[in-house]
Amino acid sequence: MNEQSYDEAYRKWRASLATLLADASLLAHWQERRYQFAHRVGALLTEPQADGIATAGPVLYGVFASGAGLCYVGQTQEAERRLRDLPVGESHHLANTVPPELWERVVVIRWPLLLPAAPAEERSLAAEIGLSVCGLALEHLLQVKTAPPLNSRRRRATGDWQPRNLAHSRSRGAVHSQSMPGLGELTLAAWAELSEAEAPTHSAVVDIKIGRVVFPSALHETSAN
Repeated sequence: MNEQSYDEAYRKWRASLATLLADASLLAHWQERRYQFAHRVGALLTEPQADGIATAGPVLYGVFASGAGLCYVGQTQEAERRLRDLPVGESHHLANTVPPELWERVVVIRWPLLLPAAPAEERSLAAEIGLSVCGLALEHLLQVKTAPPLNSRRRRATGDWQPRNLAHSRSRGAVHSQSMPGLGELTLAAWAELSEAEAPTHSAVVDIKIGRVVFPSALHETSAN
């Protein structure tokens, strides 16, 4: 898309929003509709599905958008809270940049379930440094491997963006990620399996032991009716 086409698309986006927010009643409808959709996505990410297992505790997650592909990779120790908020955007920036209505899929890995298959020395290290630092290490590994655009830059006070060299980071996660090659390989394998899962015909969720994939794109048409 050239700059002229991009600017025209931006003007159409603003004009569409102006129509949707043309008076107070439309604003209320907009607020209700958007929250209803975001709430449904958050519920699918966290609540028990057919297997009866809720998503809670430490997880890695990634958000893919229609067209742009993988946008963001993160981790949390409180999936039951963080993943509910992810599409709402009250404490997470992602939904402010990429509306959940445009999310193609959200991949969630219950990475502690991979620990029993990791080498003994890595299990001992994970116990020593704790699940929080271990989650940061796996997040860093996955970010370096996949290079999501919204993790690859940081905002500056001057109003622009600064590239982040994730591979040269000296954060706690980056330092410890080099000490967990076995767990890292298990995580990448789980990521590949979940990120390539096919959307089911009559559901918006694929749930397996190591994680879950939610397809917000499958909800969009039904939520709009």
